Amino acid sequence: VSHQRTDWISIHSHICHLLAPILGPQPCFHSEKDRKHGKEELLRKQESLIAVALSRARGFVWAGKPLEAIPAALQALRFSSQVFGSSSVQLVPIYLLLAEASTGAGRLRQAAKYLSQAQWIVLQTPDCSAALQSKLHHGLGLLSVAEGNLDQALYHLANDVYLATAEFGLNSIEVSGGYFHMANIFFHQNKMDVANSLYTEV
Repeated sequence: VSHQRTDWISIHSHICHLLAPILGPQPCFHSEKDRKHGKEELLRKQESLIAVALSRARGFVWAGKPLEAIPAALQALRFSSQVFGSSSVQLVPIYLLLAEASTGAGRLRQAAKYLSQAQWIVLQTPDCSAALQSKLHHGLGLLSVAEGNLDQALYHLANDVYLATAEFGLNSIEVSGGYFHMANIFFHQNKMDVANSLYTEV
């Protein structure tokens, strides 16, 4: 019952009206033009549902409610897989969001699985943007912090900073997250000079 309630609050109360036209029987079209229009209309509805689910999931993560974010992110993943394919690079941000929510909920093994899926897709995508690779390393870094593997975390966060700099420039806001988490690690290691230098950079 508690799982159903979480699922209802997280996402289903917001997408019930969108699910029926997508999951219900599709109309029978008699012309190629009508079939094409029907497919485009279904795609628009699916994309609308994905946008709502992602928005809800991100909202819960930002509000510090990772458990509530997971059902919404899973719905986004489900329909994105149908629309774009299970190996599409468009699934990577959703896997990263699921990993972040799972890490926040203390489900580190599940977070590692989601990050592994994201990493596999990135490796299979030769033209994957530096921005997306940066986000992947960011997620891997935060999981390493949660696991207590600080050297591995610094490696991933340094890659996050490098790739974000390559994509957005040295003084971009996108670089600050990696610096901030690296600074926190050095702070906890009592390396105050390095930590303060990175905090200043942020």
